Amino acid sequence: MLNQRTLKTLTRAVGMGLHSGQRVEITLRPAPPDTGIVFRRVDLPEPVDIPVSALAVTDTRMASTISTGNVKVHTVEHLMSACAGLGVDNLYVDITAEEVPILDGSAASFVFLLQSAGIELQDAPKRFVRVLAPVEVRQGEGDNVKWARLEPYHGYRLGFEIDFSHPAVDSTGQSVLFDMSTGSYSKDIARARTFGFTKDVEMMRANGLALGGGLDNAIVMDDYKVLNAGGLRYDDEFVKHKILDAMGDLYLLGKPLLASYSAFRSGHALNNLLLRELLKHRAAWDVVTFDDDKLAPAGFAQLARAW
Repeated sequence: MLNQRTLKTLTRAVGMGLHSGQRVEITLRPAPPDTGIVFRRVDLPEPVDIPVSALAVTDTRMASTISTGNVKVHTVEHLMSACAGLGVDNLYVDITAEEVPILDGSAASFVFLLQSAGIELQDAPKRFVRVLAPVEVRQGEGDNVKWARLEPYHGYRLGFEIDFSHPAVDSTGQSVLFDMSTGSYSKDIARARTFGFTKDVEMMRANGLALGGGLDNAIVMDDYKVLNAGGLRYDDEFVKHKILDAMGDLYLLGKPLLASYSAFRSGHALNNLLLRELLKHRAAWDVVTFDDDKLAPAGFAQLARAW
């Protein structure tokens, strides 16, 4: 059987919110089978749980925010991406503020936290949402068009193309294809950092965003070049970060996908619209398990081994 996974023990990290600039501590704890990933605001007089789901996403400006009532957790996508990449199904995330810490701006620190806690196989089948028919969302026309699509695929494959008119981005790879069956999330995707432009910083900070951003947790560019002393971690780090974000956004569905995802200029908002569109078409998906892990897609079968 291809089993669900959680952590062997708890692990903690302290950092700063990218947009809020607030100090925040997160504690990642094991959770029972079929719990899913649940964020818990422990800084409130009474702790409040926010289970992840596509419908729990209430804001997608510059990050993915999940809510229940008036209680929110911002910028969940990098941690969710690490959980997707390592195949973690069940997890409690205790958090002491309303934004997940940005750490180094990628998912690598979360991968390290999860791996250092150890992955434990659970006595329950891993449940996948299998896409049975194409689903697509589009916005804009002509030069402003952007779109995202899910299609049937026995595995999990993501293709992304960006289109930035900027010398530093234009000189790098603007499209990438990552397949869980042949690639390594930890090596190929997890280290790609979020990025931004100095010209946008004033506007963002005036709107209460990017208050904790800087060269230690983002790729920062002026009108011509990357300002980070160390340069890029990957030749195509910009588009790989878009894959990283998409994996986190799509894992907010609450279960891993069996699908081929492709996108052009997509972002948090369009990724969530794509999930909602999928859920609207009940004939376009089902939920499957694998009693024999040899019948599962290669990448997932390999992930089922505990560290």
